[in-house]
Amino acid sequence: MSPRTLRAARGDTLRPRGAGGRLWGGGYPAGVSSEQKPAKDTADTTEAVAEPRPRRLTYAAVLAALEGAALVVGGLWMLVIGLTGGASDRKQGVSLGITLVVLALLPLLAARGLLLRRGWSRGPAVITQLMALPVAYSLLQADSMAIPAGIALAVVAVVALVLLVNPATTRALGIRGPGRSE
Repeated sequence: MSPRTLRAARGDTLRPRGAGGRLWGGGYPAGVSSEQKPAKDTADTTEAVAEPRPRRLTYAAVLAALEGAALVVGGLWMLVIGLTGGASDRKQGVSLGITLVVLALLPLLAARGLLLRRGWSRGPAVITQLMALPVAYSLLQADSMAIPAGIALAVVAVVALVLLVNPATTRALGIRGPGRSE
C-alpha cells in the first residue's frame, strides 16, 4: 500500500498547508497535542512558597554568603598587595585578586538563590562547599596561623553541606528525588 492509502485507511485527511505547516491531518504522529495544558503541580508550588522558609535553609544561605564575602575581602586584599608590591608580585597579586573576586560570585549567587528558595541554587552552594574542603585540608597542613582558618573553613563547609542535603531544605527548594512524582 502507498502512504496515501495507509493514511486514508487510518482516517487521516488531506488539509492545506498552513495549519501547523503539516500536509496531513490527524494530529502529531506520536499522539502529542499542540495545546498547552496547565501544570499539575501549580497548587503544590504555591503552597510550598506560602510556607515559611526553614531555618536550615536560611543558615545555609548565610554560610554561603559569608564564604562569598570572605572571598571578596581576600581578593581585594590580594589586589591591594599586588598593586602596591614589587614588579614581580604585581602580576601574581592582581591575577589572584581578580580570580578570588570572580570566584566569590558563585557562593554569593547561591546564597541569594537559597534565600529566594530557588531550586537551582543548591547545586552551586554544594559545589562551593565541596571546593572549600580541599582548601581547608591544605590550610590544615600548613605550619602557621593558617591552621585555625583551615579548621574554621572545614567546619563551615561540613555544616553547610549537612544543611543543604537536609530533607527540609530539599522540600523547601522544591527539589524532588529521582523517580518521585509527589
